[in-house]
Amino acid sequence: MLTEKHPFEPFLPDGAKILFLGSFPPQPHRWSMPFYYPNWINDFWRVMGLIHFGERNFFCVPGEKRFDETAVRAFCSSHGLAFYDTACEVRRLKDNASDAFLEVVTPTDVPGLLARLPLCDTVVTTGQKATEVLSETFQCEMPPLGGSVEVRIGPRTLRFWRMPSTSRAYPLPLEKKADAYRRLFSLK
Repeated sequence: MLTEKHPFEPFLPDGAKILFLGSFPPQPHRWSMPFYYPNWINDFWRVMGLIHFGERNFFCVPGEKRFDETAVRAFCSSHGLAFYDTACEVRRLKDNASDAFLEVVTPTDVPGLLARLPLCDTVVTTGQKATEVLSETFQCEMPPLGGSVEVRIGPRTLRFWRMPSTSRAYPLPLEKKADAYRRLFSLK
């Protein structure tokens, strides 16, 4: 069975304090933009719009089914948000984007990413698969959903947060997902 390598470079803006880690991007035909959380039916950017601007469609291009990549990148850079995923190579066991059918072939060197983010003090996983992979990487307990645990990576102490998936397949209303993410940002 063929493997897929990660299609995006890590997004690591200067001064980033939060590193978001999903599992792996969906297949390119599902993208509405070539950036993290590109699937139009994933609610990550709607959650960010709701929390930071009071408008769920803040990052949506009016009249189109796509996110405004320029606005997304500018927002992430100005708010110190970095992005990558917990896998840099995967095997899809079914022809879909579901984490349940995603086999991690090569996990990401998260300590290596963190070495490139000297101000980062918070790592956030956005779903179950990403949380499992990162817990194994950090050799720590999984944080409770919507909560965090403290981890040490070399000389650094970080907060490892586990957020609910923003996939529409995850059975939680958008407002409840936003409440969980809002807590993360309110403690920064």
